[in-house]
Amino acid sequence: MREVVEGVWHALTGSAPGPFELTGAEDVLPGPYRVAAAATASVAAATLAAGEMLKVRGIEPGVVTADTRHAAAAFHSEALSRVDGTGAESVWAPLSGNYRAADGWVRLHCNYPRHEAAVCWGLGVPGTREAVAKAVAGRSAREVEHAVVTAGGAAAELRSPEDWAEHPQGRAVASLPLVDLAPVGDAPKRTLFYSDRPLGGIRVLELTHVLAGPVAGRVLAAHGADVLHIGAAHLPRIEALVRDTGQGKRSAFVALDTEGGRARLKKLISRADVLLQSFRPGALARIGFGTAELAELRPGLVIADLSAYGWEGPWARRRGFDSLVQMSDGIAWSPDGPSPLPVQALDHGTGWLAAAAIMTALHRQVTDGGTWRVRLSLAGTGRWLDALGRKDPAGSDVGYGDLLEETDSGYGRLTRVRMPGGLPGAQPHWDFGTRLPGVDKPTWTP
Repeated sequence: MREVVEGVWHALTGSAPGPFELTGAEDVLPGPYRVAAAATASVAAATLAAGEMLKVRGIEPGVVTADTRHAAAAFHSEALSRVDGTGAESVWAPLSGNYRAADGWVRLHCNYPRHEAAVCWGLGVPGTREAVAKAVAGRSAREVEHAVVTAGGAAAELRSPEDWAEHPQGRAVASLPLVDLAPVGDAPKRTLFYSDRPLGGIRVLELTHVLAGPVAGRVLAAHGADVLHIGAAHLPRIEALVRDTGQGKRSAFVALDTEGGRARLKKLISRADVLLQSFRPGALARIGFGTAELAELRPGLVIADLSAYGWEGPWARRRGFDSLVQMSDGIAWSPDGPSPLPVQALDHGTGWLAAAAIMTALHRQVTDGGTWRVRLSLAGTGRWLDALGRKDPAGSDVGYGDLLEETDSGYGRLTRVRMPGGLPGAQPHWDFGTRLPGVDKPTWTP
């Protein structure tokens, strides 16, 4: 697995990583893909990046460590989370899932009311699983995908890896780097306030939802950043995911569809160090927060953009989620029907890699200055995972109980996976448990 870590670090920095040690075997997760290796490398890369931030503070980071079993636990932390001893409820809505079409399979994502409505509208059926299944069975998978996406929903046909390689979006993803990190404006070198933590004094404004973006923010919070998550009171949430990914973050509501809300966001950005967002490409630009505007508003900002299918190609603005991208890009392909990964590795992997890239950009600001943009996608992470090769699909019987801890949260007594990744110079940890959505003011702390 060392070569995987070294490859990721080279993609981030163009150089060799500092000293690190890996423990554990890849059989902690079943299936043919090297998900455990990807998880371990992602955790190691983020921890190494945190170590580099310690170095510029004059603190020796020590030898970074990453354990495969702990990384695997972190990659399905939402399933291991408990509140007052009760396990997490299913994150899937009744209509979400895989459906047999006339010529293959298609997956429908209905976790949000607007996406469920789009499925019913696009297929012309009432909102029952039986009605949806019957409608899908009488059409081709591609026809269903097109009908739902055209109606504003989220769907994906099960494609083979060969089909995806020839697809225009597959070719676009293949042309993009795993991590795109580049300067987008001038700014003086960053001066860090005193802290004994890698990201002490760094303000992260998080405009994300579901999993990849929130995971990135959770990692940054564990390394000392002041992370403020911005949501909206009227938008639906998947509470199980919010509880799990909200560790160490403050949470506020801002209505970006109002003039007052956009003014509030502008004020927050003007004092932020990082903007982490997972709106579809172009969505923020349409309300006045494109890359050029952000660079002018806050010189020295690190802008981190996460997307489903990448930032170029015909699907650049398509709605997508981990389960859908696995269907589209051939990862879930099997002649017998969908065979998904054992965890939502595209989401978690993208989140951890985004955190590593953000810290790398912050490091570049200290040494070189500039305003920086970081871009990653679930499809890009999937391509990287596919390129790692295959392993024995068998998995061992693994327990994670010793990797869990309890803390108080806005939801009650929360059981969570401990933050993985060892950094002797400043061990990562969260300062508090998940807060209820919207309980904080949309302001920065002094």
